[in-house]
Amino acid sequence: MMKSNFMDTLLDGVEVEWKALEEVFNILAGGDVPKDALSDIKTEEFCIPILSNGIGDKSLYGWTNKAKIVNPSLTISARGTIGWTSFRDKPFFPIVRLLVLTPKIEFNLKYAYHFMKMIENDYKTPKTGIPQLTKPMIKDIKIPIPCPDNPEKSLEIQAEIVRILDTFTELTAELTAELTARKKQYNYYREQLLTFEEGEVEWERLGDVGEFIRGKRFVKTDIILEGVPCIHYGEMYTHYNIWAGEAKSYISEELAIKLRKATYGDVVMVAAGETIEDIGRGTAWLGDEDIVIHDACFFYKSSLNPKYVAYYTRTKSFHDQIRKSISSGKISAINAKGFEKVIIPVPSPDEQARIVSILDKFDALTSSITEGLPREIELRQKQYEYYRNMLLSFPKEEV
Repeated sequence: MMKSNFMDTLLDGVEVEWKALEEVFNILAGGDVPKDALSDIKTEEFCIPILSNGIGDKSLYGWTNKAKIVNPSLTISARGTIGWTSFRDKPFFPIVRLLVLTPKIEFNLKYAYHFMKMIENDYKTPKTGIPQLTKPMIKDIKIPIPCPDNPEKSLEIQAEIVRILDTFTELTAELTAELTARKKQYNYYREQLLTFEEGEVEWERLGDVGEFIRGKRFVKTDIILEGVPCIHYGEMYTHYNIWAGEAKSYISEELAIKLRKATYGDVVMVAAGETIEDIGRGTAWLGDEDIVIHDACFFYKSSLNPKYVAYYTRTKSFHDQIRKSISSGKISAINAKGFEKVIIPVPSPDEQARIVSILDKFDALTSSITEGLPREIELRQKQYEYYRNMLLSFPKEEV
């Protein structure tokens, strides 16, 4: 009832016309990279962003000196992050894997942006070949235009819808910026505490002070609700942080007998991922039970403080070292020898404990923030989606 009353008040009984995208937009596909005018960094001359598919900064390919699109537009990723829609209000140069929608009638572009965000997961792509969107695949998609016979009233309605929805997106952006700032602060202090001057401490190869043992293979369908605790490698990115005392997943006792288990004080390190940045993340296992480890992970046994090692796997120094040993392909990976080569600063056990104690406090603070802010961001996003669906779900035309 609230939805009906709200929409009736906003629309005041006006009609809504559904128009094909090609009626309201000029639609073009990005072209080739301007190789004769290309820079990897922004300069005074090369200050126009070259954009491809991707979300946020990941869509930036480079910089050029002449814009191909100068008017405010929408872009839609045609490959990879298929359907991802972005609002562009500054000049740019689109290249392959990006579709560009520039208005050819007078209407509120932000209104169109919110509508396209609502449908960005609904695109149908061919099941064979490389999944991609093309102009013919989107040109007939229809967008609702309220009060089409009264352009002034139509723009008023569109502007009010945009005002409401922008309130939620702006709040989400502020919360996201706050979370990013806190993470940077935490990372800074971690780097400072784990950086030592030459001669200040001993440096040892991980392979000389401990042993890496690779887990054994099991698949997601082996995971059950109760049984022997296990860590699947994908969970290392989504669930586990510096340390863990309880498992997220379990497998049967019959299967667990055939596999390998980490024990209290071992550090589990993920050894495979879609990108190089995914690899090496370590978690100290401090649970009462032994835990089965997936074959895309190693567990590291040593006399070092396990939390100290786990914190070190988050440092720039650690990742700079393992980067040299990672094999890249569809899945990037590292073997035991690659991990064994890493040189780690080894202060006294008391100093390791002191550093861990300080970082634990930072981690607790950040965790309380990350549990709060991401949750708040998620709630605001859901609220935005709820009102977006309410405001933009106009009656469809009768066929």
